Amino acid sequence: MPAPAKATLAQGKITRTRRVDPWRVSLWAVQLVLAALFGDDGLAKATQPIAALADRFVWPGQVAEGLVRAIGASELVAALGLVLPTATRILPHLTPLAASFLALLMWAALVFHAMRSEWQMLLINVVLGLLAAFTAWGRFIKAPVGSRFED
Repeated sequence: MPAPAKATLAQGKITRTRRVDPWRVSLWAVQLVLAALFGDDGLAKATQPIAALADRFVWPGQVAEGLVRAIGASELVAALGLVLPTATRILPHLTPLAASFLALLMWAALVFHAMRSEWQMLLINVVLGLLAAFTAWGRFIKAPVGSRFED
């Protein structure tokens, strides 16, 4: 629910001010950061040659190319899903679903990297997973965004 508008009279002019909701601001900040990170990584995994990705991440050279491309496409679509539905208020319930997907993807990545003893990757997976889970919780429960088509 948006913060209530407050009208004030200053020098004969009526001005309206709206309180800023810190939950909405923090959710937007996290959504934009996650969208930038997953969008960049997703685009790279979906389009760059596997040899170039293997230099950057190591593991893409050791798994099937189709898996790398599918992960990249999924990250790219989820990055768009973090921002576009909420920004346009068209199907905004897709934003917490995209965030939930990314949280699950980071859980799977955590297990994958732990099985391969790639300990340096675990902190990144945990942090991104928690940020995605925070976004999902925030957009499902704390500060959901209504559709522009609702009454």
